[in-house]
Amino acid sequence: MKKKAFFYIFFLFASASAIFAQTKVSGVVVDKLNHPVPFANVAFKNSSEGVVCNEDGVFYLESPKAYTTLVITSVGYSDKEIELEKSVNYNFKILLKEIESLKEVVIYRGKTSKKNNPALDILRKIWEHRRKNGLHLFAQYQMEKYEKIEFDMNTIDSAYMKKKLFKGMEFIFKHVDTSKITGKTYLPIFINEALSDVYGDNKLKKVKEKVKANKTSGFNGNQQILAFVNDLYTDFDVYNNHITFFDKSFTSPISTTGIDVYNYVLRDSAYIDKKWCYNIVFYPRRQNELTFKGDFWVSDTTFALKNINMAATKSANINWVKDIYIEQEFEVLNDSIFLLSKDYMMADFALNKKENSKGVYGKRTTFFRDHKFNNEKPEKFYKEDVNYYDKEVYNKSEDYWQENRFENLTKDEKGIYKMLDTLQTVKKFQNIYNLVQIFDSGYIHHGNLDYGPIYSLIGQNSVEGLRLKTGVRTYFGPNDPWRLQTYIAYGLVDDKVKYGVTGKWIVEPKNRVIIAAGNRRDIEQIGASLTTTNDILGRSNASSGLLTFGSNNKLTNVNLSNVQVEIEPLKNLTFGAGVTYRTLISASPEFSLDYYTDLSQTTIKSQVKQSEFNLKVEYTPNRKPIGFSVERYNTDSPFTSLFLTYSQGFKGLLSSDFEYKKLQLYYKQPIIIGPLGRSDITVEMGKTFGYVPLGLISVVPGNQSLFDISNTFSNLQYYEFVSDQYVTLKWNHDFQGRFFARIPFMRKLNWRENIGIKSVYGTVSNENRTINASGLVYNAPDKVYWEYSTGIGNIFKFFRVDFSWRGNYLNIPNANKFATKISYGFYF
Repeated sequence: MKKKAFFYIFFLFASASAIFAQTKVSGVVVDKLNHPVPFANVAFKNSSEGVVCNEDGVFYLESPKAYTTLVITSVGYSDKEIELEKSVNYNFKILLKEIESLKEVVIYRGKTSKKNNPALDILRKIWEHRRKNGLHLFAQYQMEKYEKIEFDMNTIDSAYMKKKLFKGMEFIFKHVDTSKITGKTYLPIFINEALSDVYGDNKLKKVKEKVKANKTSGFNGNQQILAFVNDLYTDFDVYNNHITFFDKSFTSPISTTGIDVYNYVLRDSAYIDKKWCYNIVFYPRRQNELTFKGDFWVSDTTFALKNINMAATKSANINWVKDIYIEQEFEVLNDSIFLLSKDYMMADFALNKKENSKGVYGKRTTFFRDHKFNNEKPEKFYKEDVNYYDKEVYNKSEDYWQENRFENLTKDEKGIYKMLDTLQTVKKFQNIYNLVQIFDSGYIHHGNLDYGPIYSLIGQNSVEGLRLKTGVRTYFGPNDPWRLQTYIAYGLVDDKVKYGVTGKWIVEPKNRVIIAAGNRRDIEQIGASLTTTNDILGRSNASSGLLTFGSNNKLTNVNLSNVQVEIEPLKNLTFGAGVTYRTLISASPEFSLDYYTDLSQTTIKSQVKQSEFNLKVEYTPNRKPIGFSVERYNTDSPFTSLFLTYSQGFKGLLSSDFEYKKLQLYYKQPIIIGPLGRSDITVEMGKTFGYVPLGLISVVPGNQSLFDISNTFSNLQYYEFVSDQYVTLKWNHDFQGRFFARIPFMRKLNWRENIGIKSVYGTVSNENRTINASGLVYNAPDKVYWEYSTGIGNIFKFFRVDFSWRGNYLNIPNANKFATKISYGFYF
């Protein structure tokens, strides 16, 4: 969520003409019954400039050239021409008449035929050649890349400008512009430019991008903004079957499965850059699916795309995004090679999809040039930098940018840089910015300190009663090489103060060698997670939830100290080692951690003292960390996680009680299955060698909270199952509304279906049963325990409700056979 702070600023403004084209026209296309004609084609006569209406028949078309005639066509309707009496023509209502008799050419109406359709013959040729053109023709390639990203508040009018929110900032409205895509007014509030060299090797399947310069208006060098922006606009290949935007998988109009979700019509053919090309229009067969509408031009010899224009359908089940518009242009090299030269994408972010709703445009324009081929580089060249940060990249002079950017900034864009830099000095804007930072990070920044987190100020459990907590951490900037952090908490019932303090320091930035140490004394719900970590401040949510069910008295006083070092020699591959010392004693008279000190059962103790040596390996391919600080955040793109730990307990060291070895593995694999949604598969395994008491044994994590807690079992209570060797398998799948979209009365709700299953198998050794003196009966899931769930997500765009049923172990006393869990978050 950290990276979304700047997105919230845009929405805050949104809820709260400098370019003059020669010809502008907008309107709606209807039939004789006054019903909209969706996906009609609107173009200027004798030109290749046109658009496709949305599903409501609405269009906007703009050109820097002067045109006097508009042509409207749609399958099943007679073509119509409209004379344009003025250069600016808004709110046309254009009536199309249905064709009464077919011409010689077959016309398809509504859903086009999958047989005898010339457009599909061309599409099959594209599939056949799609890996035989462009960059795929060469073993290696390199090129220069220039990228410009801009965010704009849109639908600016006089009433909007007079809002009290903008008092003292009126000067920003001198830069209001007009979108050539939608015809709406907009005000730029953020611009970022980047220059890079891109290298690729098709044999090694490696790509590397080296950033040479980066410039951001008003937020220069802020890595969180840049990471947020780059995560929104991930690179894609239109030739792939599916294209991922905002964690959603859209079916590409060039997909080999496109026939099932798109209608295709061969509309025209013409010479483009001395190449004979076909023009094919596409639009979706069904509503609410993640598809596009638009058209593309394709060569008649290589069957490579010359250009493509596509817009996401308004009914697509995606939140906060009203429109997505994409243009790609390809240049012809050596008379036969089509290379991507320009990539433009615009997204209209808004709180709702109403036509007049205010929102934020996010625009990315990317250019490529100076291609070179077959210049082989060693494989180590493509090794990703772990933590490379060059300040000079973000401090290039204006002369450098004027000389090296691919296209000159317009006069208005130059003025925007100055305006946005000035805006940072306005106190009112700074206050708004700070407020959003607090909302997003959970911390209040003052000087070089952050106070919080505000979201854990209040909690409760049966031992502490109402729990109050506050904390502070150092913060000098987004790339701090060290950080100190502490918190204190107080329980109104037990009348005790708890605390945690930790420090981290990057001693070698290139490979992220980090030393950390800390101590925590607090009350905790042990067993809230199977795969354990020694994070000092990583106290589980289950320890002080506000809304819980059943008895929550199995709490432990924990005194944990650790020192650890970690290194990241390869991108997203981390090794760590450390030592910990902990003492554990029950925090409640109703709960016992008593144990026999040995198998002879001669002496009972209540407090566990244990020293431990830990090794860990963490591998997270495709993870995209933000920034270069000692603490980093990840973008929301799904990535694989593999976590392996080895722990060695030492008896006698610092009065430690037990000698044991423990191995644990955690593996999570997200799988995007095109239009069927996304699955997450999680596997956990562990084994303890040697005997240990209840405080050190593995507890199968239950969940007695109203809220969904990751990696817990919804129908299990705390300590219902324990184990010293276990394996779990969890599967959750989000269909992203695919089936609800087929139900007419549910389409507009945009709800999303979820299903899942969780299972665990484990045992407890006779030795561990022997030393147990706690009074808690050791139940182990020696017959696979499982539960299954179904849920509805995207309720009011924020909430998800899951219903879970226990699959077996139904006769255990007080077994929770059914559970309801809720979760919430910001999801596209």
